Amino acid sequence: MTDNTNGNVDRTVQKQRGIQEEQDRRDAAKQQEGERPGKESVPQAGARDHPVPPLPAQHLEKPGLEKDLELQPQFQAPSYKGSGKLDGLSAIITGGDSGIGRAVAVLFAREGADVAIVYLNEHEDAEETCRHVEAEGKRCIRIPGDVKDSAFCQDAVEKAVRELGKLDILVNNAAFQEHADSLLDITDERFDETMRTNVYGYFHMARAALPHLKEGSSIINTGSVTGLQGQGQLLDYSTTKGAIHAFTMSLASNLAKKGIRVNAVAPGPVWTPLNPADKPADKVAEFGAKTALGRPAQPEELSPAYVFLASPACSSYITGIVLPITGSPGS
Repeated sequence: MTDNTNGNVDRTVQKQRGIQEEQDRRDAAKQQEGERPGKESVPQAGARDHPVPPLPAQHLEKPGLEKDLELQPQFQAPSYKGSGKLDGLSAIITGGDSGIGRAVAVLFAREGADVAIVYLNEHEDAEETCRHVEAEGKRCIRIPGDVKDSAFCQDAVEKAVRELGKLDILVNNAAFQEHADSLLDITDERFDETMRTNVYGYFHMARAALPHLKEGSSIINTGSVTGLQGQGQLLDYSTTKGAIHAFTMSLASNLAKKGIRVNAVAPGPVWTPLNPADKPADKVAEFGAKTALGRPAQPEELSPAYVFLASPACSSYITGIVLPITGSPGS
């Protein structure tokens, strides 16, 4: 990567950590402790048991490394059996180093796709993701950089196409999130960082990918339950997720005649580095407890939906939807 690209990444990391540190100072003054449900009250409905609150009370430095989480996310989906749904396809996944992005990369590979993962600077996490993709017998390339930069997005797509030979699937998943109790806490700089990462980044990547996509290709955006219902402490983040949902439906309409499908997944709380790198440790401990299922999702509970939306065999007549996976009814 060029010195300019590395400089942009370093500045972004420092900016995001500065936003986090400012909010941490506000939180330290409040010291509010909420009730935590007992494990016995939480049902299990999956193929294997998933962790329930209280979770480790941990606060990560941004951008948040999966390797540093005390409770490692479940992403391998051991009960999921591949059946060639994505044989011969190539995909780019932003935010592919960890969390939902890592889980999606692994299942895409299990279904036959080569994968390029785009990430900010979480190199160790990205190496681990590629190790699991390659264990599935498929190629994985790592592309570090900042999706706020349109030139980087263009270069990332070109590199992926050059090394993988083509592009069939784009998963826009990179995100920045930092809570705030008041609109007055959100500076112009902070609002700009959230908007440019979460909205501009999706726009830049889709625009760069479009010339390489063809009939049967797919774009999948990661939205959020906060974009459907709002969230009082995530004012700027929720705004971006609502915009992503609108972008998804609009782009789906725009590209329908080209046979390129565009959809979104709207997760509820998911155990990834994103939230421990946002919320105070005491809030992390009760993360997801207010869902109907009483716990956060694990990444492996989201990734099959991305396979479904990416696969022409599964969803050739589905475009413009926002699929809620929230652990609660009525989302």
